[in-house]
Amino acid sequence: MEFSVKQIAHIENDFPSKFGIPRQSGLVNGMVSKIVFEPEYRNAEALRGIEGYSYLWLIWQFSEAVRDTWSPTVRPPRLGGNKRVGVFATRSPFRPNNLGLSSVKLVSVTDTSDKGKVLLVTGADLMNGTPIFDVKPYIAYTDSHPEAVSGFADEFVGYALTLDFSDELLSRIDENDRTPLCEVLKNDPRPSYQHDAERVYTMDYGKYAVSFRVDGETLVVTQVTTRQ
Repeated sequence: MEFSVKQIAHIENDFPSKFGIPRQSGLVNGMVSKIVFEPEYRNAEALRGIEGYSYLWLIWQFSEAVRDTWSPTVRPPRLGGNKRVGVFATRSPFRPNNLGLSSVKLVSVTDTSDKGKVLLVTGADLMNGTPIFDVKPYIAYTDSHPEAVSGFADEFVGYALTLDFSDELLSRIDENDRTPLCEVLKNDPRPSYQHDAERVYTMDYGKYAVSFRVDGETLVVTQVTTRQ
């Protein structure tokens, strides 16, 4: 039987490219993302009662990682890109169906004049424009497992860099954008297999281009410019 999946929504946020997006949902909670439903699904009745939930599951597409082939093993960045593990033992975007699953916090449901009801969420790890296939409520008594073991991911719980962001450069960032941007930087946007202390990286965040280097466990912001 033929099966098809329809895009019901997309996300709008300050991540215009893959570089810098948090590796997991919930790592960066200062930034608000918008879930905007496609015209066909802008029916207020479809969201009736959603305000009663504090978290939601998003099922979405790794739209920048679509390919015709797949591999049974991948090299997770968190393992330095050197060790292969089974694709189904990771959250790698390079999967047979390129589907992502994220848990986000529902901040509010907002009525808009041009896009119907929009969901405001935090903790998203999706790039701006990412297609969303479904939204489901997070239910604590079934979905939460505090005793769960998380494989190699357990080694990186609480991992964060020290941030060296001068007052002069920080002042170039709008006040409301400073906290989420700093959270993103502390989570180390670099590919995990790159450790060149002299290399300067540039990450786009909203209207800003932020350049930085990482020396040991310290991320040093070297430049902030406004994107054209």
